[in-house]
Amino acid sequence: MSRRLQTPRRRGMATLAACLVAAALALTLAAGPVGVSNALAQANISPAAALERLLVSDNLEAEWFAPVFLNQISVEQVALIIAQLTAGLGQFVGVEGAGMNYELVFEQGVVLAQIVLDAEGRIAGLFFGPPRPKVSGLEEALAPFAELPGQVSVLVLGGAAELAALNPDQPLAVGSAFKLAVLAALRQQVAVGERSWDDVVVLDEAWRSLPSGILQEWPGGAPLTLHTLAALMISVSDNTATDALLSLVGRDAVEAFTVRNRPFLSTREAFVLKNPANEELLARWRTADEAGRRALLDEAAGWPLPAADVFNAPRALDVEWYFTTRELCGLMGAVYDLPLMTINPGVANADDWAWVAFKGGSEPGVLNLTTALVDANGAGYCVSATWNHAENLDELRFLSLYSGLLEAIKQLGAAR
Repeated sequence: MSRRLQTPRRRGMATLAACLVAAALALTLAAGPVGVSNALAQANISPAAALERLLVSDNLEAEWFAPVFLNQISVEQVALIIAQLTAGLGQFVGVEGAGMNYELVFEQGVVLAQIVLDAEGRIAGLFFGPPRPKVSGLEEALAPFAELPGQVSVLVLGGAAELAALNPDQPLAVGSAFKLAVLAALRQQVAVGERSWDDVVVLDEAWRSLPSGILQEWPGGAPLTLHTLAALMISVSDNTATDALLSLVGRDAVEAFTVRNRPFLSTREAFVLKNPANEELLARWRTADEAGRRALLDEAAGWPLPAADVFNAPRALDVEWYFTTRELCGLMGAVYDLPLMTINPGVANADDWAWVAFKGGSEPGVLNLTTALVDANGAGYCVSATWNHAENLDELRFLSLYSGLLEAIKQLGAAR
């Protein structure tokens, strides 16, 4: 959710992989200030060779990149990202893959990469996934989570069996992963015929929230199906879509899926409570019982949203949605087979699995990743990990550790 109660999904192509270089995957034919011989040599470079050059060169050259790329990210930023991604992976071994999709192989891990070259061999698009460390099993993959500062919860299920766990029954703030509960309530109402996925509603101003998402910019009255709202809520963690669905299915219906989040907050309500300008409201919230809190939400219903940029450090983490990783795997189990759950596969490489369903969440000091996986043999898994800390989190490290869990599960399936 980055700074705005959003999923740590792909910022462009790259946010779920958190970190990454995401210049547009558009191509450009514009020529840069390159000599004729150099331009001809570069035009013949392969994507794999272009990636290898980034990894083995002491200095990156601007002429390796298309103008469309450099308009969005500098050469220095690319170098810094590569250094962060490859730290701790050991010696670079080589590049494997073809087309747009590659693996950067190191002695101690792998980094997924995608690259697009323009007609002159310059990099026009570049994406790196989080580092995937080499692990010898789930025990080795789980151990580093215990070294993270703050509070951490991890659960790996194979079917109903617990394969690995670290504090799986400790409720922690999970950011936008709470949207699994909203989707579960909606699916339940669809199943009994109370609603239909193709029901059309019009965008209400009362639902407008802060990013992540796109609907906050749409005009009021825009027609939307419930399926569109659900797909946006999950795939791009659209907060306005979420608040629309919470209003439509009813707060009480969502509260039936959680034992402790009452009243169940909308994203708009959470932003208002966290707003530094509303300290008095927050103080009253903290001392009120459930009935008092519901009254406060009614009172603050029309209060303005804060500016999005005020949320750049952990703030009021008690104003959040608290779930255990065991509860999140239960919620994922109720919705994972919906096709909309596969739009954004999260950290997992969808090509490695027969089915991937993902939802995560974050804000400063909060990060969750929850994934349902089905392998080629039909075996199902759930992997959920949450990290809370009073300081800003090292998202890349967490994503790398989570990738290690996924790799260990893949090894389990391959051994069968």
